[in-house]
Amino acid sequence: MTRTVLVARLDNAGDVLLQGPMVRAVAAGADRVVFLAGPAGADAAALLPGVDEVWTWRCPWILGDPPPVDAGDLAELTARVRALAPDEAVLSTSFHQSPLPLALVLRSAGVPRISAISVDYPGSLLDVRHRVDDDVPEPERALSLARAAGFPLPAGDDGRLAVRRPLPASEHEPGYVVLHPGVSVPARAWPADRCAEAVEALADAGHRVLVTGGPGETALTAAVAGTAGVDLGGATTLAEMAAILDGAAAVVVANTGPAHLAAAVGTPVVSLFAPVVPAARWAPYGVPTVLLGDQSAPCRDTRARECPVPGHPCLTSVTAQDVVAAVEKLTTTVQQPAVHRIPAAEREAATIFQGRT
Repeated sequence: MTRTVLVARLDNAGDVLLQGPMVRAVAAGADRVVFLAGPAGADAAALLPGVDEVWTWRCPWILGDPPPVDAGDLAELTARVRALAPDEAVLSTSFHQSPLPLALVLRSAGVPRISAISVDYPGSLLDVRHRVDDDVPEPERALSLARAAGFPLPAGDDGRLAVRRPLPASEHEPGYVVLHPGVSVPARAWPADRCAEAVEALADAGHRVLVTGGPGETALTAAVAGTAGVDLGGATTLAEMAAILDGAAAVVVANTGPAHLAAAVGTPVVSLFAPVVPAARWAPYGVPTVLLGDQSAPCRDTRARECPVPGHPCLTSVTAQDVVAAVEKLTTTVQQPAVHRIPAAEREAATIFQGRT
Protein backbone atom coordinates (compact mmCIF):
# COMPACT_ATOMS: atom_id res chain seq x y z
CA MET A 1 0.00 0.00 0.00
CA THR A 2 1.29 3.45 -0.92
CA ARG A 3 1.92 5.63 2.12
CA THR A 4 0.97 9.25 1.39
CA VAL A 5 1.92 12.10 3.71
CA LEU A 6 0.51 15.61 3.42
CA VAL A 7 3.00 18.29 4.50
CA ALA A 8 1.73 21.83 5.00
CA ARG A 9 3.46 25.19 5.21
CA LEU A 10 1.21 28.02 4.13
CA ASP A 11 3.21 31.26 4.17
CA ASN A 12 6.11 32.65 2.09
CA ALA A 13 8.74 31.17 -0.23
CA GLY A 14 11.56 31.58 2.26
CA ASP A 15 9.56 29.83 4.98
CA VAL A 16 8.90 26.94 2.62
CA LEU A 17 12.56 26.61 1.63
CA LEU A 18 13.47 26.27 5.30
CA GLN A 19 11.32 23.13 5.46
CA GLY A 20 13.64 21.30 3.08
CA PRO A 21 15.36 19.02 5.61
CA MET A 22 12.00 18.18 7.19
CA VAL A 23 10.52 17.30 3.80
CA ARG A 24 13.43 15.01 2.97
CA ALA A 25 13.00 13.26 6.30
CA VAL A 26 9.31 12.71 5.62
CA ALA A 27 9.99 11.60 2.04
CA ALA A 28 12.46 8.98 3.27
CA GLY A 29 9.64 7.31 5.19
CA ALA A 30 6.80 7.85 2.72
CA ASP A 31 5.97 6.73 -0.77
CA ARG A 32 4.41 10.05 -1.74
CA VAL A 33 4.65 13.57 -0.31
CA VAL A 34 2.00 16.16 -1.18
CA PHE A 35 2.93 19.69 -0.11
CA LEU A 36 0.14 22.14 0.75
CA ALA A 37 1.50 25.67 0.20
CA GLY A 38 0.25 29.22 0.04
CA PRO A 39 0.39 31.15 -3.26
CA ALA A 40 3.71 32.77 -2.36
CA GLY A 41 5.31 29.46 -1.40
CA ALA A 42 4.12 27.08 -4.10
CA ASP A 43 7.06 27.60 -6.50
CA ALA A 44 9.48 27.11 -3.62
CA ALA A 45 7.73 23.88 -2.61
CA ALA A 46 8.18 22.59 -6.16
CA LEU A 47 11.95 23.10 -5.78
CA LEU A 48 12.23 20.92 -2.67
CA PRO A 49 13.70 17.43 -3.10
CA GLY A 50 11.19 14.87 -1.88
CA VAL A 51 8.02 16.70 -2.90
CA ASP A 52 5.90 14.74 -5.37
CA GLU A 53 2.97 17.14 -5.77
CA VAL A 54 2.23 20.73 -4.74
CA TRP A 55 -1.20 22.03 -3.81
CA THR A 56 -1.86 25.75 -3.44
CA TRP A 57 -4.37 27.20 -1.02
CA ARG A 58 -4.93 30.72 0.37
CA CYS A 59 -5.19 30.26 4.11
CA PRO A 60 -7.35 32.79 5.99
CA TRP A 61 -5.44 32.45 9.29
CA ILE A 62 -1.84 32.42 8.01
CA LEU A 63 -1.45 34.87 5.13
CA GLY A 64 -0.50 38.48 5.80
CA ASP A 65 -3.22 39.55 3.34
CA PRO A 66 -5.78 36.92 4.32
CA PRO A 67 -8.88 36.15 2.29
CA PRO A 68 -12.19 36.05 4.13
CA VAL A 69 -13.22 32.73 5.60
CA ASP A 70 -15.41 31.05 3.01
CA ALA A 71 -17.41 27.93 3.87
CA GLY A 72 -17.38 26.78 0.26
CA ASP A 73 -13.60 27.13 0.02
CA LEU A 74 -13.12 25.13 3.22
CA ALA A 75 -15.53 22.48 1.95
CA GLU A 76 -13.59 22.25 -1.32
CA LEU A 77 -10.27 21.77 0.52
CA THR A 78 -11.88 19.18 2.81
CA ALA A 79 -13.23 17.24 -0.15
CA ARG A 80 -9.89 17.35 -1.92
CA VAL A 81 -8.04 16.02 1.14
CA ARG A 82 -10.68 13.33 1.62
CA ALA A 83 -10.15 12.22 -1.98
CA LEU A 84 -6.38 12.17 -1.49
CA ALA A 85 -6.83 10.09 1.69
CA PRO A 86 -3.35 10.73 3.12
CA ASP A 87 -2.16 8.33 5.77
CA GLU A 88 -1.02 11.26 7.88
CA ALA A 89 -0.20 14.96 7.85
CA VAL A 90 2.71 17.00 9.20
CA LEU A 91 1.79 20.64 9.74
CA SER A 92 4.64 23.14 9.94
CA THR A 93 4.03 26.63 11.31
CA SER A 94 6.07 29.54 12.54
CA PHE A 95 6.20 30.12 16.30
CA HIS A 96 3.45 32.75 16.10
CA GLN A 97 1.06 30.65 13.99
CA SER A 98 -1.38 27.98 15.13
CA PRO A 99 -1.67 24.64 13.34
CA LEU A 100 -5.00 23.87 14.98
CA PRO A 101 -7.44 25.39 12.44
CA LEU A 102 -5.85 23.37 9.63
CA ALA A 103 -5.74 20.32 11.87
CA LEU A 104 -9.50 20.67 12.36
CA VAL A 105 -10.06 20.82 8.59
CA LEU A 106 -7.83 17.78 7.99
CA ARG A 107 -9.38 15.81 10.81
CA SER A 108 -12.84 16.50 9.40
CA ALA A 109 -11.49 15.24 6.05
CA GLY A 110 -10.61 11.93 7.68
CA VAL A 111 -6.83 12.27 8.09
CA PRO A 112 -6.09 9.64 10.75
CA ARG A 113 -2.78 10.96 12.11
CA ILE A 114 -1.72 14.61 12.40
CA SER A 115 1.50 16.03 13.86
CA ALA A 116 2.35 19.66 14.63
CA ILE A 117 4.09 22.01 17.03
CA SER A 118 1.44 23.53 19.26
CA VAL A 119 1.58 25.72 22.35
CA ASP A 120 -2.19 25.56 22.69
CA TYR A 121 -4.07 22.51 23.95
CA PRO A 122 -5.08 20.59 20.81
CA GLY A 123 -7.74 18.28 22.21
CA SER A 124 -8.32 15.53 19.66
CA LEU A 125 -6.96 17.55 16.74
CA LEU A 126 -3.36 16.32 17.01
CA ASP A 127 -1.92 12.87 17.51
CA VAL A 128 1.60 14.25 17.98
CA ARG A 129 1.78 17.55 19.86
CA HIS A 130 5.41 18.57 19.67
CA ARG A 131 7.16 21.19 21.82
CA VAL A 132 10.38 22.99 20.91
CA ASP A 133 12.60 25.74 22.33
CA ASP A 134 12.05 29.22 20.95
CA ASP A 135 15.54 30.17 19.74
CA VAL A 136 16.14 27.25 17.43
CA PRO A 137 16.98 27.82 13.76
CA GLU A 138 13.82 27.33 11.76
CA PRO A 139 15.08 24.31 9.73
CA GLU A 140 16.05 22.54 12.96
CA ARG A 141 12.69 23.37 14.49
CA ALA A 142 10.89 21.80 11.53
CA LEU A 143 13.23 18.81 11.46
CA SER A 144 12.53 18.16 15.14
CA LEU A 145 8.83 17.96 14.26
CA ALA A 146 9.58 15.36 11.59
CA ARG A 147 11.50 13.28 14.14
CA ALA A 148 8.66 13.56 16.64
CA ALA A 149 6.26 12.38 13.93
CA GLY A 150 8.45 9.34 13.28
CA PHE A 151 10.43 10.58 10.29
CA PRO A 152 14.16 10.78 11.10
CA LEU A 153 16.54 12.32 8.61
CA PRO A 154 18.07 9.45 6.63
CA ALA A 155 21.70 8.48 7.07
CA GLY A 156 24.00 10.52 4.87
CA ASP A 157 21.72 13.55 4.72
CA ASP A 158 23.60 16.55 6.16
CA GLY A 159 20.42 18.40 7.11
CA ARG A 160 21.20 21.51 5.10
CA LEU A 161 18.84 23.36 2.81
CA ALA A 162 18.71 22.12 -0.78
CA VAL A 163 16.88 22.47 -4.09
CA ARG A 164 16.21 20.07 -6.92
CA ARG A 165 18.98 19.84 -9.47
CA PRO A 166 19.85 20.32 -12.24
CA LEU A 167 18.94 23.98 -12.20
CA PRO A 168 18.23 25.92 -15.40
CA ALA A 169 21.26 27.03 -17.40
CA SER A 170 22.51 30.57 -16.85
CA GLU A 171 24.20 32.82 -19.39
CA HIS A 172 26.27 34.55 -16.69
CA GLU A 173 29.81 33.38 -16.01
CA PRO A 174 30.02 32.31 -12.33
CA GLY A 175 31.90 34.40 -9.79
CA TYR A 176 29.76 37.54 -9.69
CA VAL A 177 28.08 39.11 -6.66
CA VAL A 178 24.29 39.23 -6.50
CA LEU A 179 22.52 42.08 -4.75
CA HIS A 180 18.81 41.56 -4.14
CA PRO A 181 17.21 44.81 -2.89
CA GLY A 182 13.57 43.76 -2.58
CA VAL A 183 11.79 42.43 0.52
CA SER A 184 8.37 41.05 1.33
CA VAL A 185 8.20 43.06 4.57
CA PRO A 186 9.11 46.79 4.40
CA ALA A 187 10.68 46.86 7.89
CA ARG A 188 13.41 44.51 6.65
CA ALA A 189 14.49 46.63 3.66
CA TRP A 190 17.90 48.23 3.26
CA PRO A 191 17.16 51.63 1.67
CA ALA A 192 17.26 51.65 -2.13
CA ASP A 193 19.83 54.44 -2.26
CA ARG A 194 22.16 52.40 -0.05
CA CYS A 195 21.67 49.41 -2.33
CA ALA A 196 22.61 51.54 -5.33
CA GLU A 197 25.68 52.84 -3.51
CA ALA A 198 26.68 49.26 -2.72
CA VAL A 199 26.39 48.22 -6.37
CA GLU A 200 28.74 51.04 -7.37
CA ALA A 201 31.14 50.30 -4.51
CA LEU A 202 31.24 46.60 -5.33
CA ALA A 203 31.87 47.38 -9.00
CA ASP A 204 34.64 49.80 -8.03
CA ALA A 205 36.16 46.99 -5.97
CA GLY A 206 36.31 44.81 -9.09
CA HIS A 207 33.18 42.72 -8.69
CA ARG A 208 30.63 41.97 -11.39
CA VAL A 209 27.25 42.74 -9.83
CA LEU A 210 23.89 41.26 -10.82
CA VAL A 211 20.77 42.86 -9.34
CA THR A 212 17.80 40.52 -8.97
CA GLY A 213 14.15 41.05 -8.17
CA GLY A 214 10.64 39.86 -8.85
CA PRO A 215 8.20 41.05 -11.53
CA GLY A 216 6.86 43.77 -9.24
CA GLU A 217 10.31 45.11 -8.42
CA THR A 218 11.58 46.16 -11.85
CA ALA A 219 11.63 49.89 -11.08
CA LEU A 220 13.58 49.17 -7.89
CA THR A 221 16.14 46.89 -9.54
CA ALA A 222 16.67 49.32 -12.45
CA ALA A 223 17.36 52.17 -10.03
CA VAL A 224 19.66 50.03 -7.88
CA ALA A 225 21.60 48.53 -10.81
CA GLY A 226 22.22 51.91 -12.43
CA THR A 227 25.08 51.71 -14.91
CA ALA A 228 27.40 49.69 -12.67
CA GLY A 229 25.26 46.55 -12.30
CA VAL A 230 23.30 44.17 -14.51
CA ASP A 231 19.56 44.51 -13.95
CA LEU A 232 17.75 41.15 -13.86
CA GLY A 233 14.59 42.43 -12.18
CA GLY A 234 11.55 40.44 -13.27
CA ALA A 235 13.64 38.34 -15.64
CA THR A 236 13.79 35.04 -13.74
CA THR A 237 11.51 32.34 -12.44
CA LEU A 238 12.28 31.08 -8.94
CA ALA A 239 14.24 28.16 -10.40
CA GLU A 240 16.18 30.52 -12.65
CA MET A 241 16.82 32.76 -9.65
CA ALA A 242 18.24 29.73 -7.86
CA ALA A 243 20.59 29.16 -10.80
CA ILE A 244 21.74 32.80 -10.69
CA LEU A 245 22.38 32.56 -6.94
CA ASP A 246 24.17 29.24 -7.44
CA GLY A 247 26.73 30.94 -9.68
CA ALA A 248 27.40 33.81 -7.27
CA ALA A 249 30.49 34.17 -5.13
CA ALA A 250 28.29 35.89 -2.54
CA VAL A 251 24.75 37.23 -2.24
CA VAL A 252 23.84 40.52 -0.56
CA VAL A 253 20.24 40.37 0.63
CA ALA A 254 17.93 41.28 3.49
CA ASN A 255 15.99 38.78 5.58
CA THR A 256 13.72 37.63 2.78
CA GLY A 257 13.17 34.61 0.54
CA PRO A 258 16.27 34.86 -1.70
CA ALA A 259 18.48 34.75 1.41
CA HIS A 260 17.18 31.25 2.06
CA LEU A 261 17.31 30.36 -1.62
CA ALA A 262 20.99 31.36 -1.61
CA ALA A 263 21.57 29.11 1.40
CA ALA A 264 19.73 26.29 -0.37
CA VAL A 265 22.21 26.41 -3.27
CA GLY A 266 25.19 26.74 -0.88
CA THR A 267 26.18 30.34 -1.62
CA PRO A 268 27.62 32.58 1.14
CA VAL A 269 25.35 35.43 2.24
CA VAL A 270 25.86 39.00 3.39
CA SER A 271 22.68 39.29 5.41
CA LEU A 272 21.24 42.78 5.94
CA PHE A 273 19.24 41.65 8.92
CA ALA A 274 16.67 43.88 10.62
CA PRO A 275 16.16 42.49 14.15
CA VAL A 276 12.36 42.63 14.04
CA VAL A 277 12.64 38.83 14.16
CA PRO A 278 15.51 36.91 15.82
CA ALA A 279 18.56 36.11 13.73
CA ALA A 280 19.02 32.95 15.80
CA ARG A 281 15.91 31.59 14.09
CA TRP A 282 15.92 33.23 10.70
CA ALA A 283 19.51 33.95 9.60
CA PRO A 284 20.65 32.11 6.42
CA TYR A 285 21.19 28.51 7.44
CA GLY A 286 24.17 26.24 6.91
CA VAL A 287 26.30 28.59 4.78
CA PRO A 288 29.02 31.12 5.69
CA THR A 289 27.15 34.31 6.60
CA VAL A 290 28.07 37.83 7.62
CA LEU A 291 25.23 39.47 9.51
CA LEU A 292 25.01 43.26 9.15
CA GLY A 293 22.65 45.54 11.04
CA ASP A 294 22.18 46.67 14.62
CA GLN A 295 20.75 43.61 16.34
CA SER A 296 20.09 45.59 19.55
CA ALA A 297 17.97 48.27 17.84
CA PRO A 298 14.68 49.33 19.49
CA CYS A 299 12.70 47.39 16.88
CA ARG A 300 14.19 44.12 18.12
CA ASP A 301 11.71 41.21 18.28
CA THR A 302 8.70 43.41 17.49
CA ARG A 303 7.76 41.45 14.35
CA ALA A 304 6.89 44.84 12.85
CA ARG A 305 6.03 44.91 9.16
CA GLU A 306 6.58 48.68 8.97
CA CYS A 307 9.63 50.10 10.76
CA PRO A 308 8.47 51.48 14.14
CA VAL A 309 11.58 53.64 14.64
CA PRO A 310 12.08 56.92 12.71
CA GLY A 311 14.98 56.69 10.30
CA HIS A 312 15.13 52.87 10.24
CA PRO A 313 18.42 52.97 12.21
CA CYS A 314 18.99 49.21 12.42
CA LEU A 315 19.81 49.10 8.70
CA THR A 316 20.60 52.70 7.75
CA SER A 317 23.63 52.30 10.01
CA VAL A 318 25.03 49.85 7.41
CA THR A 319 27.12 51.50 4.69
CA ALA A 320 28.11 50.43 1.20
CA GLN A 321 31.67 49.98 2.41
CA ASP A 322 30.43 47.63 5.15
CA VAL A 323 28.92 45.49 2.42
CA VAL A 324 32.09 45.55 0.32
CA ALA A 325 34.12 44.50 3.37
CA ALA A 326 31.68 41.67 4.13
CA VAL A 327 31.79 40.41 0.54
CA GLU A 328 35.59 40.50 0.60
CA LYS A 329 35.60 38.54 3.86
CA LEU A 330 33.33 35.85 2.42
CA THR A 331 35.08 35.58 -0.94
CA THR A 332 38.69 35.63 0.27
CA THR A 333 38.46 33.50 3.42
CA VAL A 334 38.87 29.75 3.05
CA GLN A 335 35.52 28.50 4.33
CA GLN A 336 35.15 25.52 6.60
CA PRO A 337 32.11 23.25 6.23
CA ALA A 338 29.10 25.09 7.59
CA VAL A 339 27.68 24.03 10.93
CA HIS A 340 23.97 24.09 11.55
CA ARG A 341 23.50 25.67 14.96
CA ILE A 342 24.86 29.13 15.78
CA PRO A 343 26.47 29.02 19.25
CA ALA A 344 24.49 31.09 21.73
CA ALA A 345 27.32 33.57 22.26
CA GLU A 346 27.48 34.26 18.54
CA ARG A 347 23.76 34.78 17.99
CA GLU A 348 23.96 38.33 19.31
CA ALA A 349 27.11 39.22 17.43
CA ALA A 350 27.20 41.66 14.53
CA THR A 351 29.08 39.12 12.41
CA ILE A 352 28.19 35.46 12.23
CA PHE A 353 30.19 32.85 10.39
CA GLN A 354 28.26 29.62 10.43
CA GLY A 355 31.35 27.91 9.04
CA ARG A 356 33.58 28.96 11.91
CA THR A 357 35.41 26.23 13.79
